[in-house]
This record gives sequence, C-alpha cells and structure tokens, in this order.
Amino acid sequence: MSLLAIVGRPNVGKSTLFNRLIGTRQAIVDETAGVTRDRHYGKCEWCGHEFSVVDTGGYTSGTDDIFESEIRKQVKLAIDEADVVLFLTEVGTGITDFDEHIAEMLRRCTKPVVTVVNKVDTPDKGADAYQFYALGLGDIWTISSANGSGTGDLLDHIVELMPGDTTINEESYTAPHIPRIAIVGKPNVGKSSMTNALLGEDRNIVTPIAGTTRDTLESHYNKFGHEFILVDTAGLRKKAKVTEDLEFYSVMRAVKAIESSDVCILMIDAQSGIGAQDMAIFNLIVRNKKGCVVVINKWDTIQKESNTMARWRESIKAKLAPFNDLPIVFTSVLNMQRILDVLDAAAKVYENYSKRIPTSQLNEVMLAEIEAWRPPCIKGKTVKIKFVTQLPSASPSFAFFCNLPQYINDSYKRFLENKLRSHFDFTGCPIQIYMRQK
Repeated sequence: MSLLAIVGRPNVGKSTLFNRLIGTRQAIVDETAGVTRDRHYGKCEWCGHEFSVVDTGGYTSGTDDIFESEIRKQVKLAIDEADVVLFLTEVGTGITDFDEHIAEMLRRCTKPVVTVVNKVDTPDKGADAYQFYALGLGDIWTISSANGSGTGDLLDHIVELMPGDTTINEESYTAPHIPRIAIVGKPNVGKSSMTNALLGEDRNIVTPIAGTTRDTLESHYNKFGHEFILVDTAGLRKKAKVTEDLEFYSVMRAVKAIESSDVCILMIDAQSGIGAQDMAIFNLIVRNKKGCVVVINKWDTIQKESNTMARWRESIKAKLAPFNDLPIVFTSVLNMQRILDVLDAAAKVYENYSKRIPTSQLNEVMLAEIEAWRPPCIKGKTVKIKFVTQLPSASPSFAFFCNLPQYINDSYKRFLENKLRSHFDFTGCPIQIYMRQK
C-alpha cells in the first residue's frame, strides 16, 4: 500500500491533519510543541482510494529537547519509506529557520513533495501563504486541518501522485481478522524495546526516561508464521500521579488500546516484581475480558539460584489468583532472550481466545462432570443443570441452563470453570459463566 509521510517543524498541526486524514482522533493533539515523538501510522480513504499515512515528530536541531536526535531519525526513516512526502508549514509564523532546513533536506529527496501551508482559515491569511513559494518546492496548498477547509483538493492531488493503483477493492474488506496484541505495563518496563525487538527495527523511540512513549503506536508484524497488529502503549501510572494533560491523554489511549485488543502482553519489571499498579493493569485486562500473557522483563538482572524461575512462577500465580491459568514468560529484551517465546505464547492465547466448542461435545463432557459433582442443595431444593452451550461472544463465555439458576454460588461456578479449562485448554483467557433459567 502506498504511503504518505507528514513532516514539518514542531507545532504546525501535523497530528491534527493526520487525525483528519484517517478519520479518528488517534494521535494526541496539544498546543505544547513536541507532543508527537514516534512514527504513527493510519489509513486514509478518499473517493474510492486508500493509502497509508504516517505522522512524525517535529523536526528540529540545536534545541534543549533530549529526544531531538531520536525524533530526527524517525522523521528520516519515514521519508525513506514514503511514496509521497507532505511538508506541513504554518502561515502565522511564516518561514522559520527550521522550515528552511527541512526544505533543504526535501529538495535533495527523490520522492514527490507536497508543500502545505496550514491554519489558513480566513481569506487574508491566504495572501500571507504566498511567501512559502520561496522554499523552492513548487506549488503550495493552503488548508486548515482544524476545520478541514482545503483538504479535499489536497487529497485529490495526493492520490494523483501516489504510485500504482490505490483503488479500494472488495478483497480489502473481506480480509481475515488480524489479531491485535497490545503491549501494556507501567512506565519504563521495556514495552517499546519489546516492540522494536519483535519488529527487528527501531520503530519506537527508547530511552531510560519513563513516559517516553505518549501515543498508542500500531505496527504490522508478519514473521515466523505469525501475523499480528502490535500495539505499543504509554505506561500506566496511578491516577494520583497523573498530573499533566498530555499524560492523561496517553493513559486514556492506553486503556482504549486494551479495550480494542484481543490479547494483552502485560510486561513487569523483574527488579520491582508485581506491585499494586501491575495488579490494577491486570484487573483492567480481566474486566475487559481480554487474553493475557505475563512477561517478566529484565530477567538478566536477577540473581539466580536453583528453581528460581519455578518459585517466581508460583509466586506470580498466587498473586493473580483466581485467574492464574495464563502463560508466564521470563525475558531480557536487551539480550534478546526468549523474545519469540512471547509471540508463541500470544499466538496460543489468541487461538484459545477465539476457540469455539461444539455444543454436542460440550454437553457430553460437562454434563458428565456435573453428574459426578452436583450443585449443593439450597433450602432443600435440588438444582439440576440440563444443558450447556457456548455463547457467540468475542471472549469465551458459556451459558448453563438449569431449573434454579439463582441458587448456583460462586464456588460452583469456579468448579465449572476449572473443568472447562481442564478439558478444553483456555490458558490465558478469562472465562465467563452464566446461569440461565431452563
């Protein structure tokens, strides 16, 4: 699929334009300069044509921003992989030194470059936009990404510049569902490092500073027989410690990434172990009925003895009870240790997550277990379970039909859940049990 890269200096409206082109508020938008740091991908559909769009961080040099060099590297990578480059400027400030520096770089670029002047929302500002011809990049296009004026003509021009056929065909709508794997955890546990290690490239910026990642960043992974959408998220801290608006938006997008995922990879720092915030994130995954893989990162920093891993595994399961039937992988992303085991575990959990048990097989197995261990009598009344079926929900859910559903207690529901797990392998997946009136 053809790719459009949006580049420019900080705070000219790149993320606002990106959100308008893809039709969702995917990238964080704020008046603060330098909000976007990593490359951010999405899809744009326009008049029967489809292409990918990549948002980039603001290109600067000689500033106090400690992320400056990493952002510049991400911008250059986006330009290298793009088919068309959209150079976004801003009419209010005119041509700045940063604009001239970017224009000089783009004049050496062999890709088609579209120069766009943003924030032209009144007729008088249209006249001010002509100064941008001095950048020497050909015709300019005036738009307002905030209200959408001028974006239609701009998209018509971009579609003309795209190589190959961008026409949407029916196959793009009938393609099979690709599992969404969200990598979540507290700040600075190695989520972006894990994403980069799996992709085999510096897709996301990695620093020792907590909170480096702000947006949720999606990447298509298709290697070693696995195909996923990998979603790197911002670190989730306690609500009381989230004081800035930018971090609030980052946390909200991370929570949304969990809600829209199929499987979550919960990363935990081996040096600090499972804390209250790790448990809060795990409970959020369970409440949203998502598959889960627990990854203990930085395992190389732990002093090992005999059976250290086995003791850790038992300790973790005790803390995660009652839902502790889930894979636990001990890794060191820095040393590339057991990285592919994480993918294999996520693939297996997704297989369990999307598993459908035939009703006949379900009744044959479960009714025999129920007959061997019947529900306890309540108030002298006998509960009889007659039929069981799997519900057509995204996560594993089962309905048991009986004469007195109100008398089935939680302990017996856990018995039924354990029997389902022992017979059909739902490792990594929370199971919902519903009692229905027969």
